[in-house]
Amino acid sequence: MLPYATLQEAQAAVGGRALTAAEALWFRYTGAVPDSWLYYLNVVFLFVIFNVAPLPSLVLDLLARSPFPSLRRFKLQPSSFTSPSSVLRCYKTVMLTFLFVVVPLQLSSYPVVKFIGIRTSLPLPSVWEILVQLLVYFMIEDYGNYWIHRWLHSEWGYNNIHYMHHEFVAPTSLAAPYAHWLEILLLGLPSFVGPVLVPGHMVTLWLWIALRQIEAIETHSGYEFPWAPTKLIPFYGGSEYHDYHHFVGGKSQSNFASVFTYCDYIYGTDKGYRYKKRVEGDRKEQ
Repeated sequence: MLPYATLQEAQAAVGGRALTAAEALWFRYTGAVPDSWLYYLNVVFLFVIFNVAPLPSLVLDLLARSPFPSLRRFKLQPSSFTSPSSVLRCYKTVMLTFLFVVVPLQLSSYPVVKFIGIRTSLPLPSVWEILVQLLVYFMIEDYGNYWIHRWLHSEWGYNNIHYMHHEFVAPTSLAAPYAHWLEILLLGLPSFVGPVLVPGHMVTLWLWIALRQIEAIETHSGYEFPWAPTKLIPFYGGSEYHDYHHFVGGKSQSNFASVFTYCDYIYGTDKGYRYKKRVEGDRKEQ
């Protein structure tokens, strides 16, 4: 809740200048809303993302099956399609996990968000501030996720927790959050480390949580397009990189990182993938 009753007070809080269009909207629509409610909007955002973001790849699967088989050239495992019954089972499990794990986690974590100093006040962060903080969050989360994911491929971690996520040898976007409830909690921890170390504005936190989930869904899409804008991001793994991890399966000791490729390169856990890429490159040259 903003501590400003009038527009003049809000302008005084930003140094006496006029509010930007974004700041005026923020003041108008969030001024009287408790900070906790603003944070709880993440539940709404995640529900929309889990239900909407997977749709493009599901539609592509439907089209590639019969009406437009030429689309299979973009599919990483062209002969593997998830059956409608498996899609429905996956969706039900994801929604149950969302209801009984994600929602309680979001609702119960507000005291931490308040304690670390996530602010809702004016001024709003600049675009550059948001971009730099998002980059920090992605780098920190990627490093923590790498080691937790690597541990999940130990014998005990895989047999008791991670096996569930690997039920889909050919990834589908809907299965990005399809995992054991304990895995959801464990892999969710690194997502909070960045905001704890570098707290920012609620807007930045919204974007971070939304973008991280959208990225995970895109990575599990099972499709790789040469014109994808994410190819412009240095060291970005993408769907092809993670698809190899699922294709190898439970015994995989490669491509553990969630977003970037630097951890796998530094710690030598991308050798199988790099060998595969070399072989494919040699075949194209012949």
